[in-house]
Amino acid sequence: MSGRLMGPVLGAALAFTACGGALGADLPAPQPPAAVPALSGWTYRMTPYGWLTSLNGSQTVRGRTVDVNASFPRVVEATAGSGGTLVGLMLDLEARNGPVSLLADVVWTDLGIRRRGERTVTPEPGVVGTVGAAAEARLQMGIVEAGAAYEVARFGAVSLDALAGARYWNQQGKLSFDLAGTVDLGDVVVARGLAIAKSGSFSWLDGFIGGRARIAVAPGQEIQLRGDIGGGGSKGSWQALAAYSIEFANRNGVSYSGVLGYRALYVDYASGEGRRRYEFDMLQHGPVVGLNIRF
Repeated sequence: MSGRLMGPVLGAALAFTACGGALGADLPAPQPPAAVPALSGWTYRMTPYGWLTSLNGSQTVRGRTVDVNASFPRVVEATAGSGGTLVGLMLDLEARNGPVSLLADVVWTDLGIRRRGERTVTPEPGVVGTVGAAAEARLQMGIVEAGAAYEVARFGAVSLDALAGARYWNQQGKLSFDLAGTVDLGDVVVARGLAIAKSGSFSWLDGFIGGRARIAVAPGQEIQLRGDIGGGGSKGSWQALAAYSIEFANRNGVSYSGVLGYRALYVDYASGEGRRRYEFDMLQHGPVVGLNIRF
């Protein structure tokens, strides 16, 4: 290349380089791709459990009332030795996503107590005549609870939840009495020397509010304390629960924990007057033994 051409070519090259550098300086530096936020998923807990229930209170069927004071050992004794019944199915469920939990609990019992743990009380006004000692108190009961919890505070290993929901009740009662004195049999059945009063089916719905504390005492170990109060269909109700769980196995993303605790549930429900009077004013309480399955 001749010297006369070399000068212009070098000048053009230098100018292009300078221009490219200036343009490069104006372009923003490439940014790293934005991180995709992790999606918080749901976790689920299923707890089949047994509630070793004692009963303290009174039950009224067709205007006849018995006071019931039966501990769980006495109920078992009556079941095994006196022809009573004791059947129970219980299941507690929880779905959790971050601070939000959806809760459900199902209880079904068929409980019969014979000749021990109950005594008769003066009948309701409008019920004529008397009956003798109570021979059997029997109760079929279903309770379905549904609600939600929200974590409102956390202090280290302690989490506090607010609770709200509703509790549906369905009951059927039957009282049997030895015949004594002058008895009005217009609304009872006589069989095998007993006067038998049957309630039919009663259902009601109670709302409730409450709180729960979850305390992580060690890896895989938790204490849970819960309380609530409610009413609506009933005159009033309350519940208290204390439970301890400890994990003993974890396989394929599913953890298994044993649960031991104590539960108390009180309700006072009444319907009708005189011969149509049904009332269940009862505290049910006792140890709880269950299995947590979490996934």
